[in-house]
Amino acid sequence: MSFQHLVDDAAIFPPGLAPLPAAVTAHRALATTPYAALVGPLVVDTARLDELGSLDAEGVEVSVVVPTADEVAGVAARAAAAGVRLAALEVKLGGPGGSAEQVAAIAAARPAGVTTYVEVPRPTAPEWPAVLDAVAAHGLRLKLRTGGTEAVAFPSEDEVAAWIAAAVASGLPFKCTAGLHNAVRHTGATTGFEHHGYLNILLATAQAVGGADPGTLAATLAERDAATLAAAVRAESGLAAARTTFTSYGSCSVVEPYDDLVALDLLA
Repeated sequence: MSFQHLVDDAAIFPPGLAPLPAAVTAHRALATTPYAALVGPLVVDTARLDELGSLDAEGVEVSVVVPTADEVAGVAARAAAAGVRLAALEVKLGGPGGSAEQVAAIAAARPAGVTTYVEVPRPTAPEWPAVLDAVAAHGLRLKLRTGGTEAVAFPSEDEVAAWIAAAVASGLPFKCTAGLHNAVRHTGATTGFEHHGYLNILLATAQAVGGADPGTLAATLAERDAATLAAAVRAESGLAAARTTFTSYGSCSVVEPYDDLVALDLLA
């Protein structure tokens, strides 16, 4: 299944903003639903990590969003004290675009054996090449912000194409965050924001792994016709290989991504 654990459960983050107790309860319940195979770890931030210890979160697998490189060192101990299983870290870089030095500090402080993603600057930022090289040199992974609460938070198709091409060329797995609730690129009905589709990104990643140029990737990322995109996904033989690069994305809804796959007849 090319969609295995594709969606990390980011229910507590915008726009969902579920209370943490409700999010933990709902996440546990997912194990007995049709969504179980689609879902990855529960995403929490360091501000609420300790609170998990007072909830029914024993053994829950979590990916922790860390706001600065300085906070990386203490996360493993805090997760253990809360009784949860630390699956991954998602670390933000400080300053306008971060720096290679911050990436080195993250690599030095991360817990052994814990998958660590670095939220890197957009490809248009001057710091991008140096940060990309540093992430590769230290054996970390990339995190791309694909949306947010403002239109400017959504990168263009050309930006995402350049990002995917660079990740594939560097042999770097990546995850995405924000704005990817739905399978197909679309304009938000209430906000007017231009949302990327998670299937567009998965297909573009498969094409990049197969050697496609950034122009081809950008065209795939721009595809808005659901039937056309679904047909291309069915015909693509490299989806499983693409998932070793595009590992997952965070979404405050698990139901919406699943329902889209069902509607497109992409799930058995």
